[in-house]
Amino acid sequence: QVQLVESGGGSVQAGGSLRLSCAASGYTYSTYCMGWFRQAPGKEREGVAAMESDGTTSYIDSVKGRFTISQDNAKNTLYLQMNSLKPEDTAMYYCAATVGSYCSGAGLKEYEYNYWGQGTQVTVSS
Repeated sequence: QVQLVESGGGSVQAGGSLRLSCAASGYTYSTYCMGWFRQAPGKEREGVAAMESDGTTSYIDSVKGRFTISQDNAKNTLYLQMNSLKPEDTAMYYCAATVGSYCSGAGLKEYEYNYWGQGTQVTVSS
């Protein structure tokens, strides 16, 4: 069973930075699709960034140039480096994964994923 555990959330002022981590365990597939989603209060969950095992990445427009998704295969860990944070980035951030295949699309849709973490809260104050 694939398990995903997020960490690294917190409270920062606008313009600050955070790095989220997602530790993955329970699988041995070399092919996978992993992503970061977020959900703000009263809003639907949205895909933020995705990364496939071949290194292909995708981002939503609102975070391009500010967020960077990366992975450390030796540690089975996915990261999301978030710079120049804005109050509108405030949300619960979730890690998601599908193993054994590449993303069926850009990796920014919920239906592309089978496994989800519990989330880590990011709060950005103005």
